Formats: sequence, structure tokens, C-alpha cells
Amino acid sequence: MRRAFLGVMALCALGFLAACEPEGPEPLPPVGDRLIALESDTCAAQGGELVQMGVLSLCRKEPRDGGKSCRIGSDCEGACLARSMTCSPVSPLRGCNEIITNSGARVTECVN
Repeated sequence: MRRAFLGVMALCALGFLAACEPEGPEPLPPVGDRLIALESDTCAAQGGELVQMGVLSLCRKEPRDGGKSCRIGSDCEGACLARSMTCSPVSPLRGCNEIITNSGARVTECVN
């Protein structure tokens, strides 16, 4: 009797497993023009403009506080420029720039 019960349970389990169908492969992430369009839309939704630099792209934004005076990095949406002690007019800055960090330290930050 016990053996028959185990046999029925095994058949039921196999039946349930046979009814399961895989969902199929997950879609691949976008590449090429589709990826650029997606990045551009995302950047625009954040108030920026997608800028291509060779194979890389950056979301360039104009912070609302650009040109405002600053003492430390947290005074700005972008960066606090060390030479002028003003908030950067664009973000991110390209090249090497002396900035003031959130702790007030003067450092050189390079973004290529």
C-alpha cells in the first residue's frame, strides 16, 4: 500500500513538472543605436544632453547653480571650481580642473 502511494505521488510530481514550461531566454540589453537612443532619452529626462566622446558618452547637464559662489563642493550641484570659487557651469567637467571637495580640500580632478 505504501509503495503504491509513493508511486502515485511520484507520478503526480512528474505531471506537475511536465506542465512547467520555461519562460524563454531573457531579452538581451540594447546595443548600438538602440543603446544610444535609450541613454539619450534617460539623459534628457534628467535635464541633460548626451555628448559622444569617441566610444564613450556623457550626460552633460547645466546645473541650476552654475556661476554661483561656493566655499565647498556640497554648495554646488556640479563642482565647486577652486580658481573662481564658483559652481561649474556644466557637469561633468571634462579635462583636468582644480575643484574644492565636500570637505573643503583643493584637488585636481581629471575626466577624459
